[in-house]
Amino acid sequence: MTVFEYQVTGMTCGHCELSIREEVSEIAGVTSVDVSAVTGRLVVGSDADLDDQAVLDAVQEAGYVAQRR
Repeated sequence: MTVFEYQVTGMTCGHCELSIREEVSEIAGVTSVDVSAVTGRLVVGSDADLDDQAVLDAVQEAGYVAQRR
């Protein structure tokens, strides 16, 4: 499994985390999603090469902004 880390801005609560988790989980190849509003950290596990833009777009769809760490 490969792990990708992102910094997300704008999260403030558990609902924010859930919104991002739901959007990112829909990306093909994603096997795990760990997101923390406290740290602003998003960690995505994948069993295949992951398209960074797909993750960034999913986070944006949830209403937040992310960048690769």
